[in-house]
Amino acid sequence: MSKVFEELERRGLIAQMTHPEKIREKLDNEKTTFYIGFDATADSLHVGHFLQLMVINHMIRAGHTPILLLGTGTTMVGDPTGKTDMRKMLSVEEINYNADRFLEQMGRLVPLDKCIVERNGDWLMKLNYIELLRDIGVHFSVNRMLTAECFKSRLERGLSFIEFNYMIMQSYDFLKLYQTHNCTMELGGDDQWSNIIGGVELVRRVEGEEVCGMTFTLLTTKEGKKMGKTESGAVWLDPKKYSPYDFFQYWRNVGDDDVINCLKLITFVPIEEIEEMEKWQGSDLNKAKERLAYEVTKFVHGQEEADKALAAAKALFVSGSHDENMPTTVLAEADFTDGAIGLTDLLVKTGLAPSKAEARRLIQQGGISVDDQKVTDPAAKVERENISGHMIIKKGKKVYHKVTLA
Repeated sequence: MSKVFEELERRGLIAQMTHPEKIREKLDNEKTTFYIGFDATADSLHVGHFLQLMVINHMIRAGHTPILLLGTGTTMVGDPTGKTDMRKMLSVEEINYNADRFLEQMGRLVPLDKCIVERNGDWLMKLNYIELLRDIGVHFSVNRMLTAECFKSRLERGLSFIEFNYMIMQSYDFLKLYQTHNCTMELGGDDQWSNIIGGVELVRRVEGEEVCGMTFTLLTTKEGKKMGKTESGAVWLDPKKYSPYDFFQYWRNVGDDDVINCLKLITFVPIEEIEEMEKWQGSDLNKAKERLAYEVTKFVHGQEEADKALAAAKALFVSGSHDENMPTTVLAEADFTDGAIGLTDLLVKTGLAPSKAEARRLIQQGGISVDDQKVTDPAAKVERENISGHMIIKKGKKVYHKVTLA
């Protein structure tokens, strides 16, 4: 087995550990069964999940066995971590549908034949409440739970009783997986530290065994801002929700200060090669960004889509011309009124703005150009007869969109 602990450490993936020396020993010299949970809150995985899947791949390569735990039970309650308000309540049908979509996408990103797949709804939904209080709840201190970061941040605005139970449910997952699969490690993002400690403590109290927990770095910018969010929402891994071209462009446009860190966290580019890139400055960083965008897009969407996105990006940024693979909106006759369409309507239709109000703001602030001409009048219209073959709309410095006629 390869020395995966050193690999994770050099890449900056490890954030916190319950038993550092024991974890190093387990990862480098034993075959370990570990788990990572995925609450099914949406019908697609997003960039935050992708980092977790990269960790899973590193671990599989080192000979360890992951349990992919689909949170069909915990999603019924909702994790309060990082949220200012209670999560939207989903139905059992919605949660199971989302979990199925997660598993489909995971099948393209990790080798499922080397994984154990479980759904915590299979045991959480069957729990007897009084038995849970007596057998599990007795091991939890309310005073200690209230000091956890996931709860502290919510106390001022209000923490519902249903959310307060989330830590107990996640901890019970660890106990259940220890009992059924001899799972001795839980991994998760660093925002899950309190929940992971809860599980480690529960196994120790119930079984008298010392299990481990480890968190990995959250994908953030150098300023600490969470990555994976855009004006239009999350950066999804589903190509129908977020196109491969836009996905490529998202990574191509990361900040100079963030590209090396992203290469370490979410690609398999050899760490020695990335460490050499750390010496790069100026325009060389654009090569690193292109490498990052290509590697991540290839892994998520396949080489063909990565090649298309790369070709489209080069056509725009190198020659300034359009490319058949760049995002395109085709306008029909019905989109025009008296031979014209308002620019604000067009920005919403192309997805360059989520609303007409946002479109007006972009135009007024000088963020929109049409065929290289900056437009600052939010009442501007685009004449049908002026779209000769195609028209290029540019948002900011780096977002391009082609408009053609049906």
